[in-house]
Parts: sequence; C-alpha cells; structure tokens
Amino acid sequence: MKLVVQRVGNAKVEVDGRVTGEIKQGFLVLLGVTHTDTKETADFLVKKLLNLRVFKDDEDKMNLSIQDIDGELLIVSQFTLYADCKKGNRPSFIDAAKPEYAEELYEYFMEQCKANGAKKVERGEFGEDMKVSLLNDGPVTIILEK
Repeated sequence: MKLVVQRVGNAKVEVDGRVTGEIKQGFLVLLGVTHTDTKETADFLVKKLLNLRVFKDDEDKMNLSIQDIDGELLIVSQFTLYADCKKGNRPSFIDAAKPEYAEELYEYFMEQCKANGAKKVERGEFGEDMKVSLLNDGPVTIILEK
C-alpha cells in the first residue's frame, strides 16, 4: 500500500461535476493498493497517517498530528501510484491490485481512519474519473508505504 499525503488548506473531489468529497484543513491522501497488501498493512498505515506530525505548533515547528489540530481527511483511490515505467514510455500497472481487492482495502482503510479517531473522512469515487483540486499547504507532501 502506498500513500501520497499532502497537507492541505482545503481539497475537494468532483465526479461528473458533482462534489463527492470536500475538506478544510487536513490531508489529501492518494491511496494505491498492490496485490500483497492486507488489512494489517492498512492498519499500520492508518496509525502512521493519523500520528504523522507535520502540522505547525505554537513555535512554528512541524510537531502536531492531524488529530491534534482536528484536521480532516480526503482519501482518493489511485491505482496509478503503482505505475511501472522501467520499460518504454507507456506505464504498466501490473503491480496495482485488481479493482475488487483494491476497493475492499480502500473502504477498510477509510473505516479504520474513522474508528481510530479521525474527525472527518471524505472520499473520492473508486474507479471513476475524478477531478481533484487542492491548496497544498507548505507545500508538504510525504509518501508513506509498507
């Protein structure tokens, strides 16, 4: 499982002109799933994400977690995180999990974020053509994987 975590002032996802998820301050998380990922993988990364200390404290240091600031999550599935471009110019997505399996872990990941105290968890629509807009704060972008 691979997460691209962006600290944002706000973010939203639209599908066919309608908003499917929208947040204020927090994380926009692009989530990719590979064949070997499990619920245990998701559990590990949920804890890592919710405890990631990249929000500024009173001394202007990145020292606070999303829970410390009552931040929000927007989680978007993105199989292209497992693109392999080693051969040629057309990416191979053979390392991305099959859609049924990936969707199951995507849903589980979001449920676990809620179960572990995330204030608000918004979403994209799995497998759809999404338009994602965001105000990257910092910019701060971190890749988490296991």
